[in-house]
Amino acid sequence: MDGPTTGGPTVPRATVVLRTPLPFDAVTLDPGSFLGRWQSLNRDATLPHVLRQLEDAGTIENFRRLVVPSEAPHRGFNFVDSDVYKTLEALAWEAGRLPADQPWEGVTRELVDLLTAAQRDDGYLHTLYSGDEVFADLRWGHELYVLGHLVQAAVARTRTTGRTDLLDVARRFADLAVARFGEGGQDGYCGHPEVETALVELYRLTGERSYLDLARRQVDLRGSGVLGSGPFPPAYHQDHLPVREVTEVAGHAVRQAYLAAGVADVVAETGDPDLLAYLLRLWDSAQGTSTYVTGGTGSRHKDEAFGDPYELPPDRAYAETCAAIATFQWAWRMLLLTGEGRFADEMERTLYNAIPGSTSVDGTGFLYANPLQVRTGHDGSSEFAPAERLPWFACACCPPNLARLVASLQGYVATRDENGVQLHLYADADVAVGSGVLRVRTEYPWDGRVVVDAGPDGLTEDLALRIPAWADAAAVRLVVDGTVTDVVVERGYARVAGPVRRVELELPMPVVAVAAHPRVDAVRGCVALRRGPVVYCVEQAGLPSGVVLEDLALVPGSPLTAAPPVAGVDALVTVEAVAVHRPATGGPLYRAASAGVVGTASPAPATGRVTLRAVPYHRWGSRGPGAMRVWLPVAEHP
Repeated sequence: MDGPTTGGPTVPRATVVLRTPLPFDAVTLDPGSFLGRWQSLNRDATLPHVLRQLEDAGTIENFRRLVVPSEAPHRGFNFVDSDVYKTLEALAWEAGRLPADQPWEGVTRELVDLLTAAQRDDGYLHTLYSGDEVFADLRWGHELYVLGHLVQAAVARTRTTGRTDLLDVARRFADLAVARFGEGGQDGYCGHPEVETALVELYRLTGERSYLDLARRQVDLRGSGVLGSGPFPPAYHQDHLPVREVTEVAGHAVRQAYLAAGVADVVAETGDPDLLAYLLRLWDSAQGTSTYVTGGTGSRHKDEAFGDPYELPPDRAYAETCAAIATFQWAWRMLLLTGEGRFADEMERTLYNAIPGSTSVDGTGFLYANPLQVRTGHDGSSEFAPAERLPWFACACCPPNLARLVASLQGYVATRDENGVQLHLYADADVAVGSGVLRVRTEYPWDGRVVVDAGPDGLTEDLALRIPAWADAAAVRLVVDGTVTDVVVERGYARVAGPVRRVELELPMPVVAVAAHPRVDAVRGCVALRRGPVVYCVEQAGLPSGVVLEDLALVPGSPLTAAPPVAGVDALVTVEAVAVHRPATGGPLYRAASAGVVGTASPAPATGRVTLRAVPYHRWGSRGPGAMRVWLPVAEHP
């Protein structure tokens, strides 16, 4: 291999990107910080839980059936192999994060040996298909999708440990895909994009150009209709239009974001301007019309898809966990390509809202769908319309996906360019750079104060600090080596010229009531509460006895204030607000608003005011199942 053999999930080769990731071990998250605690929880609880569930669900046994023939049936969906691969990737990132402590190396080697024994002589590896079934159903077969996750696990293992045992397995399968679908071969691509980004990363690791060529060929062919028809429309499989003609996000949200991430990787190695234009159009579409305030995407349960523009119902939000993770990955690649802070802003939004909300505080319960409202009396026992986190799912794509992301979180904190270092995600961390170590100290996201100490020798390069879009730039305070400095924001960052020894950044975090675009009909007349990057919600669990959540409306003009923690919710800051209580029990389902004119129905009489304590959305359900809502109505007649 003539390319880099260290680094995190994304290590571009070409000079197209404006930002370069730091080495994987350059950033160490403090285990007491928000992100560091999450990473420790992932290691101590989530990963062992996932490994047990993979055994209990028969997912690993599927591979054993290929080695020792058995009459036991294949268990799980046709893409279930990918759950093993995502878990192997998570274990690899853990091995790179704490190389002196690798409790799962034995488990990893056993799994790699199992995959090696299960793999066919021609390189094909799939626990369900054989014979004529191989690559017979590209629309739904997921064979290239699972190859993508195998490749990403192998790349992670090689980069963090130097071992190539899993890489050998992955390359044999990838080489088969190149022979089958490369230039001069069959016109085909997977109904579930994911292999594209993996093939580019395999090229980056090995220097083998055929992997990049296959990724680009699959992007160029997509939309040609070779997947045929099925129970879902072509947009579900991202096959409705050639990529360069697409103008807005559509179809299955996870497929859309994974495809965009793969296209971004292709652009990073080729500089294709038309594909970059596609990415920017799609980003504006997603962020402008089709993303929830939490960063979640996908408003339709039927096909886990984006709906029409501004179709963002909170109670019917699907907002699959994997879609939020895929958006994070897409945003990261856009940040590397463009250097624009808006992409880091979206990484932050998903990282403090849509993604952590999917995991219980003990690390062993998960959400597949992530609603923004749960109604009183809702039956939340289904994984697809939940009211509480579950230990596992029939479609268990999300828990191992979470595990691999969290195990690699430190890799997304900072980057560098020819001028210096950029901090994108604020966390208590030590960041190793060429001239020393930057000690970043903060209680983010609960407090907006960030201190960067470069030590007595200082940082000789420039330091760029992200100024989030949610922050009032005029109120941001920046102190450089003891001197208050004007804050000049360019492309989302305040740049401090080196040499510099100590930087203090203060981002004010008032509680803000956020209103949606007027075309988001489902939340018209409502607001969401946000403080810094954290979105809040109100739960039935925190209300006085006899008060039903749906009978409350915020008092317009009343103060919104940060408040202390509440029992049972793991969050340092809550939000206090005042609501009017109007019980709406009894009466007809519909009533006349007024006679002969447009008007509103007379509101129920108020019984008093209630002080609400909103908790972070990512901690909803911690006190047990019950009603919850992010979007709160504002009283018309307080």
